[in-house]
Amino acid sequence: MGFMRIVGEIDPTRPLLVLAAAEEAAHLDDRLPVLLTGMGKVNAATAVASVLARGPRPTAVVNLGTAGALKPGFGGLTHEVSSVIQHDLDSAVLASLTGVTYGAPIGLTGRGPVLATGDVFVADEAARARLAEAADLVDMEGYAVAQAVRQFGLPVRLVKHVSDEAGEGAAQSWRESVDDCAKQLALWVAENL
Repeated sequence: MGFMRIVGEIDPTRPLLVLAAAEEAAHLDDRLPVLLTGMGKVNAATAVASVLARGPRPTAVVNLGTAGALKPGFGGLTHEVSSVIQHDLDSAVLASLTGVTYGAPIGLTGRGPVLATGDVFVADEAARARLAEAADLVDMEGYAVAQAVRQFGLPVRLVKHVSDEAGEGAAQSWRESVDDCAKQLALWVAENL
């Protein structure tokens, strides 16, 4: 199935770690199973849904990964997200056409920032400024993972380490910082799971 890969065995007594890219998982030990989904919402949602449908189901899912900071003050830290939105789905237009709300914000148990998820690597100042009106961080998988996990009635947590400023130079910054981000995510797992 495309980019999906499971490292370890999914255990019904332990959480499952979900990450988009192998680079982000580079420093995780083998204590907990890891699902690598590939980047983007479609890869994340289909990988998580297929693994949970097949079973066994974990006790919870923890989506770890990198994120861009949309506002000052979030850089260099690992954050547990409080809620997540989709920034590339026009929910208002869809609701006006169908009367149904698609892609409503998802509230989570974390006390941290709001995450915006979309299928675009944000690397320009105009997009960053627009997204900063609604969120603090931006990624490409969080909403999809949360939505897929919720369909199975399992708890989900989104934990993101800031890799870049989501503006000019973000791609270069991600490449240069992803290994350090992976170390920080592994440290978070060791201290919190």
